Amino acid sequence: MLLVIDVGNTNITLGLFDEERLMGTFRMTTKMPRTSDEYGISICDMMKYKGFKIEDVHDIIIASVVPEVMYSLRNGIYKYLGKNPLIVGPGTKTGIKVATDNPKETGADRIVDAVGAYELYGGPVIVIDFGTATTYDLILADGSFVAGATAPGIQTAAKVMSQEAAKLPRIEIKKPDSILAKETISSMQAGIVYGCIGQTEYIIKKMKEESGIKNIKAVATGGLGKIIADATDSIDIYDPMLTLQGLRLIYQKCRTR
Repeated sequence: MLLVIDVGNTNITLGLFDEERLMGTFRMTTKMPRTSDEYGISICDMMKYKGFKIEDVHDIIIASVVPEVMYSLRNGIYKYLGKNPLIVGPGTKTGIKVATDNPKETGADRIVDAVGAYELYGGPVIVIDFGTATTYDLILADGSFVAGATAPGIQTAAKVMSQEAAKLPRIEIKKPDSILAKETISSMQAGIVYGCIGQTEYIIKKMKEESGIKNIKAVATGGLGKIIADATDSIDIYDPMLTLQGLRLIYQKCRTR
């Protein structure tokens, strides 16, 4: 099996693939400091708990936007799983050409999402990832990554409001029945969720207008993305496993070199 690992700002998401079939997923928090032993033991324990054997993992691929965890994570994997993982970065064969002004600034997560969306759903495509930040990336029909927009994530926006405004509480992120809220919590939920819906629709519309390409599908991913995807016709496809699939596809490209 192939173990794929997406290291995000909030969570580390792991997936196990048997060829193209996703067999299981696991998560751990990113911000908790861990030693290499803690990473290795945690990964092995999660796999065993769900009935997977460590010796069945034949290879590992990682995409990370959090450099400070990589030393311990990589060493933990090597010590406990006996593998030296492939790290997605400059020089990795992806099939996507990053044609922005400074390609090295493009995060590994965005490239992996672009690969997943382009390979699974075709181009041109706008890839939207509702994570710690919400990212909107334009991939052309030839696989060129040409532009992107970055906004605060849904959970990030809610967290900042509760931290910076003394009387605003921490809230659950969900879409209220009406935007005409009558108390504080639903008012915050309405502003954040309906605001993100409007932002999503406007950015997709402007990307289509300014690129001059009208027939562009929009593919979304990210844990909270389903709330937005279910509320707008601007998103064509919601795929919660897009990043893990992108990692699998990149591994397959690298394996065939």
